[in-house]
Amino acid sequence: MLIIRDLVKVYPGGVTALHGVSLEIPHGMFGLLGPNGAGKSSLMRVLAGVLEATSGSVKLDDLDVLKHPDQLWPQLGFLPQEFGFYPHLTGAAVLDFLLKMKGVQSPMSRRALTSELLGRVNLTGAANQRVKEYSGGMRQRLGIAQAIAGNPRLLIVDEPTAGLDPEERQRFYRILTELAADRTVLLSTHIVEDVAVLCPRFAIIRQGRVVAQTTPREARALVEGMVYAGRVEANWMEEFRRQFLVLQETVVEGIYHVRVLGAYGVAPTGFQPSPPTLEDAYLALISGRLTPQASHMTPQAPAAPAAYAPPPNHTSNMAPPPPAYNPPPSYAPPPPAPVATPPAAPDPLPAELEMPAPVDVPPPFPPAPEIMPAQEDV
Repeated sequence: MLIIRDLVKVYPGGVTALHGVSLEIPHGMFGLLGPNGAGKSSLMRVLAGVLEATSGSVKLDDLDVLKHPDQLWPQLGFLPQEFGFYPHLTGAAVLDFLLKMKGVQSPMSRRALTSELLGRVNLTGAANQRVKEYSGGMRQRLGIAQAIAGNPRLLIVDEPTAGLDPEERQRFYRILTELAADRTVLLSTHIVEDVAVLCPRFAIIRQGRVVAQTTPREARALVEGMVYAGRVEANWMEEFRRQFLVLQETVVEGIYHVRVLGAYGVAPTGFQPSPPTLEDAYLALISGRLTPQASHMTPQAPAAPAAYAPPPNHTSNMAPPPPAYNPPPSYAPPPPAPVATPPAAPDPLPAELEMPAPVDVPPPFPPAPEIMPAQEDV
């Protein structure tokens, strides 16, 4: 068993990649699931003895890995996230060179061992092909071939399926499943499907901290009855994301098909309960809204405020939900405001305020008589 206790890694400049990581990794396949930048690769490199830890302990059975990494290396197979090959060499030549560099001991000749390893990863037909002509999946299988050379007790693979097409990924799953039958295989990935298919146990890591150590079935049980599915129109999505934890969203003909995490039965209007998936549980745990209840996991979230208190006998592992958001059932935008109409004519003034009718007023002086011009006598 591989036991990790309070492992801390601080890089120069004060960047902390691992914050007290503790894990117990049993025989068989174990997954380490987390987003990019969560600290998975730093942990893999520390476990492989190629990166010095700041503090903590790592033991493989009775071997102190941090104090004696040189004793680990003969028992270790390591496939890093980025594996460099000499592109102008053939696959067989590259593997033969790597076996010589690793000092792998075998009863058979190195050439025979190379052929056997290429056969185990289904690369016999491409043995004499240049590596630069290999596909991404073929390169990964060549990396696995060098990792399993020497029959290691511990096999560490970092993001092995990233960038592979579905067919190549399925082939890789079969190889890893066979290898996990007689050794400890630690699989680091950000792809939930990898864990769902391969790993009976796994841990979730976020920002250098272990969020949960559980099984796929237990993880799905954590969100049982809390996942709802429905449709939301595009003009509501921005507000909808602020009110609910959206687990998944896809757009079909301009309509969002959404899965959300509801707390204490609080769900969007018109949404229906949906069976939970491992991806639902992973996204809920990564968000911080959900905390596992087992004693070796992260502590419980604080109790919900009075406004959202569950019934007295109700137990929940949900953090307090946001205020309920209840848009119209169809999630249609509000109707336009009515067009303003001109005001009605004002009422007539009261009689006492009306102006009196005009009165004929005589002129103050009589009009002057018309003066006729004088007539001359004839």
